[in-house]
Amino acid sequence: MNDEFTPVTEEPSPYRHLEKMSVLDLLNNINAEDQKVPLAVQKVIPQVEKLVLAIVDKMLAGGRLFYVGAGTSGRLGILDASEVPPTYGMPYGLVIGLIAGGETAIQKAVENAEDDREQGWNDLEKHFVSTNDVVIGIAASGTTPYVAGALEECKKRGIITGSISCNPSSLISRYADYPIEVVVGPEFVTASTRMKSGTAQKLLLNMISTSVMIQIGRVEDNKMVNMQLTNEKLVERGTQMVMERLDLSDHEHAKKLLLQYGSVKKAMDAFEKEGQ
Repeated sequence: MNDEFTPVTEEPSPYRHLEKMSVLDLLNNINAEDQKVPLAVQKVIPQVEKLVLAIVDKMLAGGRLFYVGAGTSGRLGILDASEVPPTYGMPYGLVIGLIAGGETAIQKAVENAEDDREQGWNDLEKHFVSTNDVVIGIAASGTTPYVAGALEECKKRGIITGSISCNPSSLISRYADYPIEVVVGPEFVTASTRMKSGTAQKLLLNMISTSVMIQIGRVEDNKMVNMQLTNEKLVERGTQMVMERLDLSDHEHAKKLLLQYGSVKKAMDAFEKEGQ
């Protein structure tokens, strides 16, 4: 950072003496700031659409989606990637989150990990990233070396890249085929980008992965018909879907079908094929 330019994410909070505020004032002011985030996200939807369409094309052809980030941004990428298989029944390893500092950094800060410009690409290479894939770099500041280095190397090698940052004209945008800059303004606690910036990133990742999964056929109507049946709540949800979609009144029969075939989608397909 130089003296001539202060990134928006580093600008001073418009609120002063937070330690003197009542809890109620703290909560109301944080909430007031949070309400700005969806409006900022709305402004970048055209850019998000382009990125989603590019991901869909690659994934339908057998490619994968990578998220690369550090700190909060990296953890959000891992969170989104980890939720795709159970929610949509996708095999593990098709949506992958990478964080500077590796698994340790998911729970604890790893000193200087985000400053290693070469490690992001090294981590991608461990997964044999190729031109079949799409790599999205996530960094609130837009300057994180771990992320910037990964995207730069991907771009050199013809791998499609996207970026999510919270500063205009950010560094990682230069290396992204599909840059997204969602500017949410200074944070309530100065430079604490786990707040509004993190919320914006979470919203965008939800939008991207959900839209991609719908486009590649992992949702029917408005139902998660490919979800993994990992607990009783999801088994019951799936049973109700089977009953509704196949017009069955017998709960036990619907549940038996669901458990026999392992997903709502497979149970419906088998039922219709066999004409039961």
